[in-house]
Amino acid sequence: MLIFLKLGGSLITDKNTPRTPRLPVLNRLLSEVAAARAARPALQLVLGHGSGSFGHVEARRYGTRQGVRTLAEWHGFAEVQAVAGQLNRLVVDAARGAGVPVVNLPPSASAICRDGVIESMVTLPLQAALEQALVPLVFGDVAFDEERGGTIVSTEDVFGYLARALRPAQVLLAGREPGVLSHFPDGAILPHIRPDEAVSGAGGSAAVDVTGGMAAKVREMQALAAAVPGLTVRIFSGELPGLVQAALLGEAHPGTTIGQF
Repeated sequence: MLIFLKLGGSLITDKNTPRTPRLPVLNRLLSEVAAARAARPALQLVLGHGSGSFGHVEARRYGTRQGVRTLAEWHGFAEVQAVAGQLNRLVVDAARGAGVPVVNLPPSASAICRDGVIESMVTLPLQAALEQALVPLVFGDVAFDEERGGTIVSTEDVFGYLARALRPAQVLLAGREPGVLSHFPDGAILPHIRPDEAVSGAGGSAAVDVTGGMAAKVREMQALAAAVPGLTVRIFSGELPGLVQAALLGEAHPGTTIGQF
């Protein structure tokens, strides 16, 4: 079984304090991934992570998602990549410490966008890694864009492109919120959302999020569930120890599920 798992930026960083990782949480999550792989040897996993208080803050400062044209904006483009890479290095180190054999595949090295949407992305190295029981690692990153010059691609953008090519059974999005809320920030959790269902009041983000917050995430995952037959997407909290591991093993069904029912 192939599963995509994202560790959200809000989960592995303090999104209200620039460049502040939550290292105990990150280490615990990678230990849960290692335990799930040990208990389920046939599991194939693509791992992703958000940029949290690293890339989002820098990207907002330079307006990178909207486009990159001037010399100052291109310098900002390089700075956003560097800062996102700092967090990515911490994730790689945590994975290695937990015994998870990740292979780092930065989207900026292979993705080409058109007006903010990934148009092409190299997938053969990722597929080769999966065939050797390795764990490809992707993340929110900068990307070159045929219309905007440069832009930002979120982990959900990357997962969306890869899922259409690789057809995973599940996409797991672990953040700090317990699921999709009927209204932000104190609504009830919506247990199920169909791909064609209108969802209002899903809310945004309590901190800086240049990729659109929860509302954009839900719309993107609805489109993905509609495009990939049999796919289910689960949005849930990774704050509770053991829940990411249980979700990977199919032992828990937390949060909000997006798919056909």
